[in-house]
Amino acid sequence: MQLTVDLNIDQLIQVIKKLPAHQKSRIKAELTDTETEKKQIEKTEFQKFLLKGPVMSDLHYKQFKENRKKMNQWRTL
Repeated sequence: MQLTVDLNIDQLIQVIKKLPAHQKSRIKAELTDTETEKKQIEKTEFQKFLLKGPVMSDLHYKQFKENRKKMNQWRTL
């Protein structure tokens, strides 16, 4: 047997408020776990993306700093 109920968010909140404390904490734990898992997956995907990106060598970084220094000097003239 399956029951389908159409509730808006306010009605759902009212139903949850009527639940006993242990059931509320279980709902909270389930929602928190789901959000944490999603964030970890997204973070992992983003880390993989960043690790695939280009890397600046020490020489290029020194050249970049020197160019930035020169551009800053030029701007203040």
